[in-house]
Order: sequence, then structure tokens, then C-alpha cells
Amino acid sequence: MKEKVMNGLQRFSKAMFVPVLILPIAGILIAVGNLFTNARLIEQFPIMDNPITTGFGTILSGSLVSILTNLGLIFSVGIALGLANKKKAEAAFTALLGYLVFINAMNRFLILNQTLIEADSLQGTGQTMVLGVQILDMGVFIGIILGVVTAYVHNRFADREFNGALQIYGGSRFVFIILIPILVLLAILFSFIWPFFQTGINQLGQWINQSGNFGLFLYGMLERLLIPTGLHHLVYTPFLYTSLGGVEEVGGQLLEGARNIYFAEIADPNVSVLSPSVIWDARGISKMFGLIGACLAMYHTAKPENKARAKAILIPAAFTSFVAGVTEPIEFSFMFVSPILFVIHSVLSGLSMVVLNIFNVRAIGPNGFIDFLLYNVPLGIEKTSWPMYILVGLVFFGLYYGIFRFLIKLWNLRTIGREDSGEVKLYSKSEYQEKVKGITPDSVTATNGGNGNADVIVAALGGKENIKTVENCYTRLRLTLVDPTKVEEAILKNETGASGVITKGENVQVVYGLNVTQVRRAVDAYLGNEPNE
Repeated sequence: MKEKVMNGLQRFSKAMFVPVLILPIAGILIAVGNLFTNARLIEQFPIMDNPITTGFGTILSGSLVSILTNLGLIFSVGIALGLANKKKAEAAFTALLGYLVFINAMNRFLILNQTLIEADSLQGTGQTMVLGVQILDMGVFIGIILGVVTAYVHNRFADREFNGALQIYGGSRFVFIILIPILVLLAILFSFIWPFFQTGINQLGQWINQSGNFGLFLYGMLERLLIPTGLHHLVYTPFLYTSLGGVEEVGGQLLEGARNIYFAEIADPNVSVLSPSVIWDARGISKMFGLIGACLAMYHTAKPENKARAKAILIPAAFTSFVAGVTEPIEFSFMFVSPILFVIHSVLSGLSMVVLNIFNVRAIGPNGFIDFLLYNVPLGIEKTSWPMYILVGLVFFGLYYGIFRFLIKLWNLRTIGREDSGEVKLYSKSEYQEKVKGITPDSVTATNGGNGNADVIVAALGGKENIKTVENCYTRLRLTLVDPTKVEEAILKNETGASGVITKGENVQVVYGLNVTQVRRAVDAYLGNEPNE
């Protein structure tokens, strides 16, 4: 049962990436649009003071803010797409139709029940306007719930076909027919029960806010501690997109969630300082600074004969973390061999966010340095206090370096470059092919078809017959295997460039970083899977 629940949570967390990864793109483009309307930049560069550039900036940032006010729809479509086992495009389209049915059904029921509030006084009432329809303010939860329901019904009935005159009602059309009464009943049900959820969510948010820096510390620490499970984004997503991360009125609109709020504030020239809620998205401080110090400590404590190999591994990992905010390559290098370091890393990550909050730093820092520059520099120091973010980051760079170096030496931890001689050997492809039964260089060359290391990856996972499903998230290849004990972890790490391997029952995650999409395509091609599946 526990394994089944974990499998479901991992699959759901992977589906969350479909909508979540679009939002930073919108945020960056809002920041770019803000460049063309930034009063200080216009003052420094008078050539920018013209209707063409300022108009372009206003249109760009203003149009993208609409994404933030329709997150329910985006999450509904994205999660249905991510959870659908097949016919993903049809699942997404059905989710769009279902979303429209749900909001209008709820609106009609509220009218019949005489609980609809006057539209000109909705603030603080628990009701809001969604696509021009007044309903209960369910925030992003409406999208999550409808996305999951749509995907479940789609996976059950998408293959149902009929004969004769009824054949046009098969497939995705039958899914929509089944969904309509379900969505209408859900709309009625949530009209009664959602106000209780709203009360609970508000109380939880109040408790976290009342906990102050302690609550923020727990948030930052847990967000890192859950990295091995792949469920860490389930910690921060509610704070970024729901009232748990704050509620602010920006430009006459009531917004909830840290990311929704600061994206809107970026586009609003009347906002002089970003709201305190931005602290929930300051998770990048350990990515840009802390883990770089950890890498330097591991390099300096590596055995002299292994320093060259350690440098070759640590420099790309540190660069990826600093620039793009992808931390798994570093974290998986010490997570399992020295768990105490990972716990300390999690504690320091939470502590760094507390320090930023104490100094009232309002800089936006969810990922790496590129995002940091694009978000903060155009906004100016007064609006974000971004130089203080860098100063705090440098302090934690030193803390990470000093603590990691001291503990590695004190306890003789087996970090990169300190492994026993038998563990640092890199396997060649020919050695591996000789080791795996039934795989020869000739047979691999004949079947590989130009798929890079897909043959090695598949063989290290126990062969084609051992692989049930293949998926991927932002940095990890996620698989379901018949027999996980057949996984050759050393080969995946040494021969295919994997940063780590996590096994939970029949679920196996192999961390490849930002190039995981190419790895997934190669594996799919080698297995003969259809690209969309």
C-alpha cells in the first residue's frame, strides 16, 4: 500500500511540472517587458523614452500577467496532460472543456442557492471571477482537482469504442460524456464544502506566518530534504500559487501565492518594494552559493591522485547549479554516501532563507544566476535589495565550505575523490557489454540505431523486458521496472553520466540533469516506444 501511494505521489509530482515549468518563462518575459518601462533605465538611456519601446514593454508584461490570473485552467489542462497514459492531447482538450463546464455549473448553482455575492465587492468574500464567471475562489486547487479527475476518467474510458451509429461517441467524446455529470456534481459538492477548506487553508497560512522565521526555516529545510523522493515540489508549489504564500492586492486585483504576487508586482510600476511573500521563492540561495562552497570543499578534501577526476565531476555540476539552479548532480554526489552532509545542507538551506527574511531582502531567487539577473537587476535595488541577497549568499558559501570541509575530514566521509580505489574505476563500454549477459558489441551496434548510450542505459536497467514504463521530469528519468534488483547503478553513473539512482519498490529514478529529455527520447527510440507515450 505504501509503495502504491508513493508511486501515485511521484507520478502526480511529475505531472505538476507540465504547468509549473511554463510559469517561470512567463515571469522572465514579464521582467524583460519591465526593462522597457523601467523609469530608472529610461532616465539613464533617454532613447528608450518613446512610444514604441515603452508600448512593447507594456503589452508584453501586461499580456503575460493574464496567465497568473488563470492558473486554474492552466493546471487543469497541464495535469490532465501529464497524468494521461495515452492520447495526451485529447486528455488536455477534454480538461479544457471540463473546466468550462465546472465553473459554469458552480456559478449556476450559487445563483439558484442565492449565495452569489455582488460582483463589485468580492474582496475577502471567498468568491472571485474566473474567465468572466463568478465562482468560489478555489485558486489553483480547482485546476489540480479537475486535472486529476479528468485524467482518471480519461485513462479508464479513452479506449472505449462503439459500433454502428454510436461509434462517433467513442474515445475522448465518451470520456467527456462521462465527465459532464461528474463535474456538475463536483461543482455542487464543492459549493458546500470548499468554504471549510478555505477556512482551513487560511488558518494554516496564519499559523505559518505566526511561526515567522521558524516556519520559514522548516519550509526551506523540507524542500531540500524531500529531494531523494522526488516530491520536493509538493512542498513549495502551494506557497507559490495559493494563499499559503500570501494574499496581496496588485493593480486592483487580489492575488494569492508568492509567485503570482511578485510576477504582478514586476509588471506594476506603482509597486516600490516587492511584497514579503517573495521570500517563499528565495530557494535559489543554496543553489547559487551554498552548494558551490560544498563543491569546493569536496575538491580540496579529495585525495591528491583523484583531484583531476573530482574536478572533472564537480566543475560541471557546480556550474549547472549556479547558472540554472539544477542541484541534483551535486546533491546526489554526497546524498547517499554521506547522508549527514545532506541533512546539514538542508538545514543550511532553510537557515539561509531565514537570514534573507531577517534583513528584509526582497530579491527574486528561485533558481540560478541567469534568472536572478533577469528578475532583479531591471527592478532596481530599492525594489528588491538584490545586492544583500548576494552578500548573504557569499556568507553561506563560506559556511558550506567550512562545515563541509571540517566534517569530511573529521569523519573521513567518502565524498567525490575520497572513495576507495576500487570504487573510482570507470567502466568502459566494452567491459560493460562483456559483463551483461546477452549483450555484445556487434549486437548493440546493430540494434542501437544511433541512440547514443540508450543501449547501455537499457541494459543497465535489466534489459528491455525488465522495463514497464518510461517517463521523465525536469531532471530525472522515471521508470517502472519488473525487477529493480537488476539495476546496475555503477554502470548508470560511470558509463552513462547519471548523477544518482533512486529505487522505491518497482519505481526507479535515474538523475541525468537538464539533458534528461534527450536521454528519454533515446531510450524510447531504442525500446520502440511511440514518442508521445
